[in-house]
This record gives sequence, C-alpha cells and structure tokens, in this order.
Amino acid sequence: MNRSLQLLLIAAMALGSLSLQAQSVRLRSANKQFENLSYVSAIRAYEDFLKSDKNKEPAETREAMTKLGYSYRKVQDTRNAERIYAELIKAYPDVESEVYLYYAQSLAANGKYRESQKQYSQYGEKQSQDLRGRRFTVSYMDMSRFYLDSSSYKVQSLPINSRQADFSPMYYKNGLVFVSARDEAGAVKRVFNWNQTPFLDLYFHPDTMQLRAPGGELVRSATAAVVGGGNTEKAESAEASTDNQPLTKAEIFNRTLNTKYHEGPMTFTQDQNVIVFTRNNSSKGKSGKSADGIKKLKLYSSVNKDGKWADIQELPFNSNEYSVGHPAFSPDNTKMYFVSDMPGGYGGTDIYIVEYNNGSWGTPVNMGKEINTEGNEMFPFADESGKLYFSSDGHEGLGGLDIFFAELRDGVAYKGVQNAGAPINSEKDDFGFITDRTRTSGYFSSNRKKGASDDDIYSFRRTCKQLNIFVYDAKSGSPLENADVRILRNGANQELRLTNVSGRADMCLEPSTEYEFKAVKEGFAMNSVRFSTMTQSPKPVMNVSIYLERSENALVKGIVKTEVNQKPATGVKVTLRNEKDKSEQTVITGPDGGYEFATKPNAPYTITAQKDKYATKKTQIVKGKRSVNAVTDSLGLYGVGDIFQLKNIYYDLNKFFIRADAAKELDRVVVLLKEYPKMQIELRSHTDARATDTYNVRLSENRARAAMDYLISRGISAGRLVAHGYGESEIINGCSDGINCTEHEHQQNRRTEFKILAVQ
Repeated sequence: MNRSLQLLLIAAMALGSLSLQAQSVRLRSANKQFENLSYVSAIRAYEDFLKSDKNKEPAETREAMTKLGYSYRKVQDTRNAERIYAELIKAYPDVESEVYLYYAQSLAANGKYRESQKQYSQYGEKQSQDLRGRRFTVSYMDMSRFYLDSSSYKVQSLPINSRQADFSPMYYKNGLVFVSARDEAGAVKRVFNWNQTPFLDLYFHPDTMQLRAPGGELVRSATAAVVGGGNTEKAESAEASTDNQPLTKAEIFNRTLNTKYHEGPMTFTQDQNVIVFTRNNSSKGKSGKSADGIKKLKLYSSVNKDGKWADIQELPFNSNEYSVGHPAFSPDNTKMYFVSDMPGGYGGTDIYIVEYNNGSWGTPVNMGKEINTEGNEMFPFADESGKLYFSSDGHEGLGGLDIFFAELRDGVAYKGVQNAGAPINSEKDDFGFITDRTRTSGYFSSNRKKGASDDDIYSFRRTCKQLNIFVYDAKSGSPLENADVRILRNGANQELRLTNVSGRADMCLEPSTEYEFKAVKEGFAMNSVRFSTMTQSPKPVMNVSIYLERSENALVKGIVKTEVNQKPATGVKVTLRNEKDKSEQTVITGPDGGYEFATKPNAPYTITAQKDKYATKKTQIVKGKRSVNAVTDSLGLYGVGDIFQLKNIYYDLNKFFIRADAAKELDRVVVLLKEYPKMQIELRSHTDARATDTYNVRLSENRARAAMDYLISRGISAGRLVAHGYGESEIINGCSDGINCTEHEHQQNRRTEFKILAVQ
C-alpha cells in the first residue's frame, strides 16, 4: 500500500501530546523531517538520535521511538515498525492506545497472527468503542476461512512491472491503464519527500493479450523480484515464478493528463469517452494547500474529443481541506464511487457514492458502516453486475490492505462484506482490484514481494469448480433439452442457463454460497433443487439432477427493464398474485432482470414489480384453462431522476405555442401520469443557441409553461408539475454560439423533456 496510502492518507497523526521541553539538536532535526512528511529522512535522523545520544531524557526517547515507529509504518517497512513498537511497549506500557493497534497491524503484515491477536486484544481493552480490536481478536482464532478457495486461483506478476511502484490497473479499450512511478523517458524525475520515490503518472499498455506467453500463461520481467522475496527462489504454489522475459514496454497514457505531480487511480465511463482521475491539487501557492499546509488530492474529469483528452474540470465536491480520490463508475454510469477523508466519516478514509447524469454530479453520500470502518477503505471497483470491490485494513483480513467485496441492493451491502481470500489477499497490501462479472479473471496490485515501495500489478485466473445441472423428464427419465435453469444465489435471482441435448447446464461455483436451481420448461411443472458450498468439497466436478413432471399448468416469464434506457433492472421484487385463491409467489431479479413463475389454469393473476425510488408497475394476466406457456411483455419501471426527451415536441423559431405534432406527444405523458397518479414531473424546455442568453432563458421558460398548461388542460393536477426553462445551457449537438448549423440541427435543440421528481 506504500504508494496507495500516500495518494490519499495524508492526515493528522494521532500521536498524543508530547513533551514540549527543550529538545536536543538531533531530535529537533528529526522532528523537522517528520513534520515535513519526509519519512525516509526522519527515520535516519531518529535512528541516529536513539543510537548516539547517551544521556537522553526519557520523554525525548519516548517521543523519538513513537515517531520512528510511525515513520516506518508510513513507508510500509513493517519489520522495523514491529521492532520499534515492541521496544516501545516494553519500555513504556502506558503508551497511547494507537501504538498497540499499529503494533498489531505490523505483526499481521509480517504473518505473525497469534502475536497480532494478543495486541489487538490489548487495543480492544483500551479502545472498546473501536470494533477492530474485538473483530480481529476473534478472526485470528481461526484463519482457515481466508483459504477456502485458494487452490482455485492462479496468480501471475505482469511483465509491465518496473523497478518503481506500479498499481491500480483499469480496463481501457483492449489494454490496461495503470499508475506508475517509472520514468520511461530516462530523464531525472522529481521525487516525493514522503519516501524519496518519483511522482506518479498514468501509463498504458494497449493489448492485454501481449501479456500472455505462447502457452497461454502470463509472463513477467526478470528485472523485478518474484513473489515472496527478492530472489528467484520458488514462489508460493498459487503464484507464478519468474520467466526470463524483458520488461514489456508501456507508454505514457496522455501528456495532457499527466503533470509533474501525482496522477493516480482513474475510471472510465462505459463508452470510454469520459475519464475521472485522481490528482494533487493543481493550484499553486497557498491556494493549493489546506489549513495544515498540505496539498490534498482532488478528482478531475476529462472528455475524449476526436481522440484527444480535453476539457479537464475539477469535480464540484473537491476541497482544499480534505482529499477525494480513487474513482470508480458503476456499470450503468449513473453513479460513481470514490474515497475521501472528509469530515463526518467512520475512519481514516471512507468510500462514498455520488449520482452522475451526463456530466452533472449530485451530492456525495457515505456508503455507511456496513462498508466503512474505523480503518481505511479505498480503491473501489464495481464489476459488470454491480458488485462492489474495495480494499480495507478495518475489516478482518490477512494483514495490511485486503480486498473485499459486497453485493449491493439499492446501495446497501445487504449481505455484509466478504474477504476475497488467499491468494488474492496476502499479509501485505492488496488493492486496485478489477475483474469480470464472475470473478473468473482480472488484475490487482500488491506489495507482497518486499513491502515498502514495491507495488506490482498481478493478474489472476480462477479455475472453475464445475457443477453440472441435469434436467430430466420424471416419468421417462430422458434428458430435457432447452429447459431454462434459473440460478439463485443466497435467495436472489442470478443467471439463466439453457440445457443442451443431454439435458445439462453447467456453472462455476462460488465458495460459501447457498444455491437454488429452478428448472422451467413448457408443458412441465416447475421444480427446484438446493445446493450449498458452505463446506468445501475436494471434487473438481459435481452434479445435481432436477426431475420435471408433465403438467398443463402454464408458465409466466418476463424481464423487468428501466424505461429510461431499456436495460434489465436488478434487485426488483416481482410478485405474482393469484387473485382467485390470494396466494403469492415472489422473486428478486438478478442482473438479467428476468423472472419465472408457474401458474394454474383458469385463474386470474396480477404481476407487481417494486423497487425503491421506482414507480410500482402492475400488470393483469388472465389465463385460460388450456393456455400454454405464456411469456409476458417486459415490465418497464420509471425511476426518480430519469429524464425522457419528448422526441416530437419541437417549436417554431422564437415561438412557444404547442404545435399539433407536440400535442400528440404530450397526450402520451397524460396517459403516463394517469397510470401513475402519484408521479410528479419537471417539464424541462430548451432553446437553440441563437439570440441572447437572457432571451433564450425567457423563451424556454415560456415553452415549458406552455407544455405544463397543456397537461393541466387535459386533467393533470398542477401540483404534480414543475416547469423550468434552461435556455441554451444544454445544447445536445454542438450547435453553440458561432457554430454554423442547419435549421434541422438547430431544431433538435428546441426541445422539451420531462424529469421524474417523485413516484410511489
């Protein structure tokens, strides 16, 4: 974590009040380096003071040892930190409680879990409100849970790693963008006082396939030490040894984005046309520093225009007084996760979430105590299914930063946080994790080889522990082809598989998971079977069977989508109610938004789709006695904050009356508002860029009001409507002031939208 925490954690140090009595010259010199955050220089000075001054005051010795241990901690020299903290506690048992915490963390980072457990226990007695003492004390009683799935992973160091720090990879096009302290140009590079290493820039390797050897295995550089030490001895069985391969060339990602100071972890929108990245506050002089004289980290965005990154903008929630960094877009680009030490958090750094809508940012919200702890949470990443990965030293782990993940429902980690386990995690710092939907392959960063100043990027590949799901005709015993198999994990819908000619569907199992498999086929009654991986099996392949009875009961299948973008909606509660006998069936949709139900013939049904901040959708289904498998139309959900363009509402130049073609489109809004009587909307009107800003704002306000008046005339209550004119502030096609455009292009900007403000 050496470079990762440097990128975010420059916070006040809880070292307690120390003696203000006269200090020796050596101690004053060491303290000056310490106060300037020059920890490498401070270490040399404190060691020199402790060795050379024989007649030291006890208070000075205690101060020097406390700050020396802290300095070793900040440069991630865990072995020396352990040594100093052990001496400090032995000599001064009444030291500040944080010293016991730091000693416990250093011991764990050195793989001494039993000794660490004792120090966590001591810390817990001194700081009972900090749950880390209790949690780690209990966790280190049984380490086996961190190794349940370790044999399934193959970890490889990448050949793009240099002698300097390399970390935080992110997918970009067919390659990886990552953070590095290297200097490919070979020129002398400015160094960071913290640990005398170069400042960080963004680098790019264009093709991940080039990182693979001919046999399909990843190769790595002979210039970097192997996992587990600084030599070429045998590495751990789950990790690759060194091949004698040259360092794979990486290029500067972009000279406009890189500056002479730190550029750090970044994220891209799905179309890869917007980047948000971490950078030191770029303001010069006093304006660029906080009240404590430190340049904090900020987030910046940039847009790719014609292949060039332009329009670098600060995000609106940046501050000179605290750091924000480590951004990660959600898979649908509607939200962004980031890390901050802003006031009001739970610990050192917390993970926050902020709404994002086409360049507009909402107000950041703390992810809450399920995710954040008294320690440090950082380096978030959301996979394709929306699962959140992050690193933490506050949740129970193997030492340093460990990688964790959480399944989110409406922004809440409803099943808690899980440790990714070894060998993804080690006793050192593991962070900057990215992966696919099923965590089959991906990349992460770690300083597991030697610790301080030695971050490298690793790939991982998880071998599949396969489960075959067979579906048979219960009467004949013959396999059933083209049967749907719905996978439920811990009670929630996941993927939908289709059986082959042998009646088989297969999948890769996750550890510590309760599964249910539902088999669905037309002409058969739905049936299911449960399967658990809470205990580990040595078998590489396992089988389960589902038998289906023939039945005239019909099936109802469908997909829930969001109306704004027609994408599958996850986490939706779908309920099928039999209006005849009042019985109900309920499922929670997974990433594909799908649901399946068995129905009885000759009974009326109602399907209801519900999700927080979305309008409840109800659909009636009346089934005949002999009806066959019925597939319903997709259920569309309208959500708070969704913006819909009324495609046919255009206005004549300098006019605001409702044209006949616009009236037809507004009539559809009337139908929608009558279907959802609790829905409230904002009518948003826009102009083209011709005429003055003041005139266009007034004109757009009149246009929005005209649309609102039309809806009121059709029976919609005025209390459900808001009209707002935006003038020419949101041009959609580049036809701004001074740009020559056709009349048709200008008309595209003379438009009205509606935004959903409230639903029920």
